[in-house]
Amino acid sequence: MADDDELTAQAEELCDEAVDQYADGNYDAAIALYEQALKIDGKCGDAYTGLAMCHQSKGDLDAAIAVTKRYVEVEPEDLLGFTNLSMFYQKKGMIKEAEAAGAEARRLDWKRQLKEAKAKGGSGQ
Repeated sequence: MADDDELTAQAEELCDEAVDQYADGNYDAAIALYEQALKIDGKCGDAYTGLAMCHQSKGDLDAAIAVTKRYVEVEPEDLLGFTNLSMFYQKKGMIKEAEAAGAEARRLDWKRQLKEAKAKGGSGQ
């Protein structure tokens, strides 16, 4: 059985292939690769993000939102996940939801900034 590093590397390789498919406009092929990556590594942020972007590019905002919501459940501290969720909601005209996701993204960014300031020995101000 492969160790975690090997599985992560396999998932990343599939994501790299998916990016190439996405760039060529082969969204269905990219979706299949991202889904394979998630079967290998259920926390692969690149796979969740890429999968959501593929669905958005195909015009399926409901699927993009569903994928991104799954991701922020798995990684609730991921700033990009909430930023993307806000964008997808905005595009769908779901303003209240977009604002809530955007607020969470800002909260996570402030939290990150404070953590970095503390690590540097600053006061965070």
